[in-house]
Amino acid sequence: MINKQGIWFVTLFSLILVLGIYYVTVKDSDQLFDMTTTSTINETGEVVEANESSVLVSLRVKDEEEMLKEMENLQTILLDSEASLQEKNDAYNSLQTLNVNKGKEESLEKKIKEKFNLESFIKIKNDQITVTVASKEHNNTLANNIIRAIQEEYDTKMYIVVKFQG
Repeated sequence: MINKQGIWFVTLFSLILVLGIYYVTVKDSDQLFDMTTTSTINETGEVVEANESSVLVSLRVKDEEEMLKEMENLQTILLDSEASLQEKNDAYNSLQTLNVNKGKEESLEKKIKEKFNLESFIKIKNDQITVTVASKEHNNTLANNIIRAIQEEYDTKMYIVVKFQG
């Protein structure tokens, strides 16, 4: 059953998503550069800068736009007074699945960053996972290790594809 808390959560999540997409797609190149460059201080006190591939940024923006469109469609169904209870429940479940997948994608990207020190973009759709890695090195062993690391997170067999962009 749909409750007010759930609708507020979806509404606020959509607003955050729209603002995030707006920030990424701003035409000012200085702001875009700031978005794709992160600097941290390591244990020795040195400043380390990491640049994210523009291919990964464009994939993220495209994915966010698609997710936003799908969420808007599902929210329309949720708020439609003529929609049946089953349609509303299906839309609500789809929204929950989208949120769970988004969280899982981010956690897998973080795992690849920590384990292999590589920037990546992950897209989960049903039982298929597509991993795009920003690396000039196209290594079969690395791809197999990434596939194993991702499969460890799932109990069922997932179809995992690793692509290298560099």
